[in-house]
Amino acid sequence: MSCVLELQNIGFTYGLGTPFEKRAVDGVSLKIEKGEFIGVIGHTGSGKSTLVQMLNGLIRPTDGRVLLDGRDIWEQPKKIRDVRFRVGMVFQYPEYQLFEETVYKDIAFGAVNKGLEGEALDKAVRDAAAFTGVKESHLEKSPFDLSGGEKRRVAIAGVIAMDPDVLVLDEPTAGLDPMGREILLSQIVNYHKQRGTTVLLVSHTMEDIARVADRILVMNHGCPEMFEATKKVFAQGEKLREMGLRVPQITTITETLRQRGVNVPDGVLTVDEAVDVLLPLLKKEGRTW
Repeated sequence: MSCVLELQNIGFTYGLGTPFEKRAVDGVSLKIEKGEFIGVIGHTGSGKSTLVQMLNGLIRPTDGRVLLDGRDIWEQPKKIRDVRFRVGMVFQYPEYQLFEETVYKDIAFGAVNKGLEGEALDKAVRDAAAFTGVKESHLEKSPFDLSGGEKRRVAIAGVIAMDPDVLVLDEPTAGLDPMGREILLSQIVNYHKQRGTTVLLVSHTMEDIARVADRILVMNHGCPEMFEATKKVFAQGEKLREMGLRVPQITTITETLRQRGVNVPDGVLTVDEAVDVLLPLLKKEGRTW
């Protein structure tokens, strides 16, 4: 794999030079490879959202550099718009950004601004709608006639239609019911697998991150506390708890079993993994589900 994004000691200070100066992000250096699925976690106010908004130039770092395919994204400030087509950003509650008269036009908006037209534009819109589960019958509807979950999918489809190299999602499942969260997360995973796009997912839901992320960046008071493989991060449960975070619930359960003498391995992160581990143990004891 090759590096698509590199952060070189980036930082950001709000209100620089004023009495209200606040350091939001400090000294983040890391490399993200093409095709990776990165989870970003941290307590409220840890700098997660500020950090990801620096990846596509919505916020300019007060120090350090963001490199996209080896080039500083601020090398030519007048071309920062081009960076935003390559690093697509989906904000928390993106449905509030919908404004066009039809779903089709809303999904097409970014792609049109990128320069797509005709058959290429139509294909981009319809492919993005399919990836996110937007029904064909909804394309000519007003986005404001849709449910909350459907609006969320339309907003994400609008970013996917631009075919970004990197897709950044800031709490995309926030406010959705469990079924809606499950559906949307599955669609994001399928998109990642089929397109091979690099994805960064910011989430407070540890179960979601555990299921999908190759590596996890843990932010703590604006600083990068960890950037390691998912299992390695969640194996440090005590350290995460000290930062106001938690491990997935199923991991906590298997940790408790291990403490009570059950031969359960470290790093069980999902229910499916727990079933694979525990079922043979139950059968060995002569028990069934």
